[in-house]
Amino acid sequence: MRKPHQITIDRALLVYLLHQAEPFGIDGDVKLQQLAFLCELQMFGKRLKGFHFEFFRYAYGAFSKDLDNDLLSLRRKERVQNFSLTDKAQPVLKVLEGAVAGHDGNERVIEILQAVVATYAPQDGGTLMKSVEAVEISSPDQPEQKLSIGTISFHSTLLVPSRIETEAEFSISPPMLARLNAALGY
Repeated sequence: MRKPHQITIDRALLVYLLHQAEPFGIDGDVKLQQLAFLCELQMFGKRLKGFHFEFFRYAYGAFSKDLDNDLLSLRRKERVQNFSLTDKAQPVLKVLEGAVAGHDGNERVIEILQAVVATYAPQDGGTLMKSVEAVEISSPDQPEQKLSIGTISFHSTLLVPSRIETEAEFSISPPMLARLNAALGY
């Protein structure tokens, strides 16, 4: 279960993800879910933790109910309309920029997010879904046994961040957290 500060970080990073992907267009939940999943997976591959979303196998790739709830919350707080940022989201980006500058772990998380968006956001939803289904993952207790996501049965858990050990995590100071919560409307 995510802690309150992790939810704040997840929502701020989600705003940033939408900001980065906006030039390519997000045409629905499936594309957003797949982009966030690939970002989180890439971060874990580099021993970093940014997002804290749990994902399970869904008919259209990877799905996180936490991400879905965070997107709904951002819409209710009028930071996001459909999949585009509103003017009320701009302070979130400013505060996040301050939280990233000069913090190595935070900078690395943002760099991975940018790289994933640059690689995968230009793809349409169907192509992106196929890219995700081709990703191979393994369980921590059997790392040598890899399965492509497309072969995993529906509703199986794919990613549980609390169970993954990392070297660094996106972090912010308590005063910055308060500013970020205010920018998010909480």
